[in-house]
Amino acid sequence: MPLPTTPLPASPSGRGVLIVRNALSGASVMRADPSPVFAAELPDATIHELAEGEDLATAVAQAMKSDAPPEVLGVYGGDGSVSRMAHLARRHDRPLLALPGGTFNHFVRALGIDDIDAGLAALAAGTGLRVGVAEVTADGDEPVTVLNVVSVGAYPELIEERERRSTLGKWLGGVAATWTALRRTEPLTIVLDGRRARVWSVFVSVGRNDPERVATMQRQEVDAGVLDVRIHHARGTRVRALASLAFGKRTAAVLRAVHLFPRDADIERLVVRELELLVRPEPGRPSVFVHDGELVECAPEGFRLRCVALPDALTVYAPEP
Repeated sequence: MPLPTTPLPASPSGRGVLIVRNALSGASVMRADPSPVFAAELPDATIHELAEGEDLATAVAQAMKSDAPPEVLGVYGGDGSVSRMAHLARRHDRPLLALPGGTFNHFVRALGIDDIDAGLAALAAGTGLRVGVAEVTADGDEPVTVLNVVSVGAYPELIEERERRSTLGKWLGGVAATWTALRRTEPLTIVLDGRRARVWSVFVSVGRNDPERVATMQRQEVDAGVLDVRIHHARGTRVRALASLAFGKRTAAVLRAVHLFPRDADIERLVVRELELLVRPEPGRPSVFVHDGELVECAPEGFRLRCVALPDALTVYAPEP
């Protein structure tokens, strides 16, 4: 059954709309400059391009303190930028306009926004949805809004290694990081509901996800009132640990065919409203987690990760179902 739409302020010209653009998003793909589209379709919008080192929250805070604070908070960027703006939209009680400007754009694709035109059409029509998110807290830090997935283990370590090799570029850095991970990745220890386990990875997806996948990178449900958890227990090789990170159906099918994908018996699946996880990496290994592609470093000895599903927590522009 299609989700009921939520009427939102319609703004065909962009009046009352702030769009923050992260020029660094989607650097690994060729993407047309959106400036001509914004100038032609949204002449009354405020378009702010983040300067190098500028924080998105600071840019939004300054706009909200102005004499004419925006009625709509928009962002052109990848999943990380969109999740940060979603958090600010919730904080300032504003609807979110999310426009795809990253490499994968998992969240906006789940909304049915495959290009800028689809997002701007929803803005012009004033159609939207109330969607679920997850709120994630590491130790005593401030909670963050998560739109797709939070993960610990092999995937965050791979991202951490790739960022260390960022001078090689995203593609070459990824290849080098994968090669290093094949030789060095180690299981970590988690404690969940009093049970201690050695695992390769844990993925906590916002909403129910594809039962055949371990790495649930892309959100599958829009409303999302639960967390779908995949725990890959460390009973296999490093090759299987990295093979589990395949999130494309075709890639996963090939890995299954050649018997490199993790065995079903090694994957524990849970559907819960909330989750508290104690994470203990091996000495000398990265103490990190990833949410929506964003890497977060924690205390070297480990951290406590709390994830809570929040139904209907975010109002976002979206096309009619």
